[in-house]
Amino acid sequence: MLRLACLLVACLLVAGFSSLPGLSSSLAGHLVAPGGTSPLLPGDRIDAAFSRLPHRSGHVATRDGLPVFWRAVDPGDYRLAYAWRGSDAAGERLDFDLAFEAPSVPPPAPRGTVVLLHGWMMDGGSLLPWSLRLAEAGYRTITLDLRNHGRSGSAPAGYGTREADDVVDAVAALRARGEIVGQLHLLGVSYGAATAIFSAADPRLQAGRVVAFESFDNAGAAIRDMVPHMLAIEPEGTVQRLTRQWIRWRLQPQTLEAAIDRAGRTLALPLDSVDVGAALARTPACVLLVHGDADRHVPVAHGRALAAASPHARYLEVHGEDHLSLPMRLDRLAPTVVDWFDRPACPDTALAAR
Repeated sequence: MLRLACLLVACLLVAGFSSLPGLSSSLAGHLVAPGGTSPLLPGDRIDAAFSRLPHRSGHVATRDGLPVFWRAVDPGDYRLAYAWRGSDAAGERLDFDLAFEAPSVPPPAPRGTVVLLHGWMMDGGSLLPWSLRLAEAGYRTITLDLRNHGRSGSAPAGYGTREADDVVDAVAALRARGEIVGQLHLLGVSYGAATAIFSAADPRLQAGRVVAFESFDNAGAAIRDMVPHMLAIEPEGTVQRLTRQWIRWRLQPQTLEAAIDRAGRTLALPLDSVDVGAALARTPACVLLVHGDADRHVPVAHGRALAAASPHARYLEVHGEDHLSLPMRLDRLAPTVVDWFDRPACPDTALAAR
C-alpha cells in the first residue's frame, strides 16, 4: 500500500470524469492492480547497486503456476554506509545515501534466513538497504517480488491473502533448493507487512519471527483513510490544484464506497473482509509491529488496532515518522530489528515508543 494513492490520484487526473460512475470505475481499476512502478522508487540506483553486489536470483513457481522472482544476498561484511536524507525537494522521491563493498572473503554460514516483502507498487529491490543490513548481521536475505510487481507474474491481487499463499509456495521451493538456511523470519513493509502476517499465520511456512512495518488492519478501511488524505495534499501548479479540488468535490463518500465495492467484486474478494488482525491473532510466530505516529497514509490507528488484536504481538510506535520515512530509517530501527531476530525467545514485555 506504500504511496498507493499517489498513483491513484495521478491516474484520476487524466481519466474521464463525465460522471460519478466513471470516476468510481477508474478508481476501482487502480484498486484492483498496481498501475506500474511508484515514482518514489529509485530503480536506476538499485539496479546499479545489484550490478556490483554478489547475489543469486531466479524464479520459482507457485502451485498455480505463477512465476515469483527471488533474489538472495549472503551474510558478509559489506561495509555498509547508509544515511536517510528524507524526500527530495518536491517531497515525491526517496532520498538516501547508500555505499557498500562486495565482501572479499567467502560468506560465513547464515545464522538464519530473512525473507523481505515490499510495499504496493514497489519490488524486492526497494528493500536493498535492509537486505544488506541484515546480511551484515549474519542472515541470508531473500527478497520476493510479489504478484503483479517487479519480475513476478500477474494474478488477482489479494491485499496480502493470496500473496501469502505465493510466499508459502516460494519458500517451499527455495527450501528444496537449499536457499532457506536455519530459522526463517519475515520482514514486510505496508502491503508486504500484511502479507507477512498472513504468511506467518500459515503453519506450513514455519516462520519464527516477523517484523511488520506499518501494516493496515483492514484493507477497505485503509483505502478509505488513504485516498482522502492524498487528495487533501495540494500539488504545485494552478491546473493541478484546480483539478485536485474538482476531484475532491466529485469524490463523494458514496463514490469511494462504490469503487471499493466494485474492486472487491472484480477480485472476488470483498476488501472489508481482508482482516489482518484476525490473521495476527492466530499466528504462532513472534511478531513485532512498527508504526509511525505521523503516518497519515495508513494512520497509526491501524497499528494500534493490530496491537490490540493479539496479546502476543509486540508493538513499537515511532515518533515523528510517516508512511514514507519509517521503513527507510535504518539508523533508528535497525538495532531493534536485528535484536528482534537475534533473540532466542519471544520477549514477554511490550516495547516502548521511540
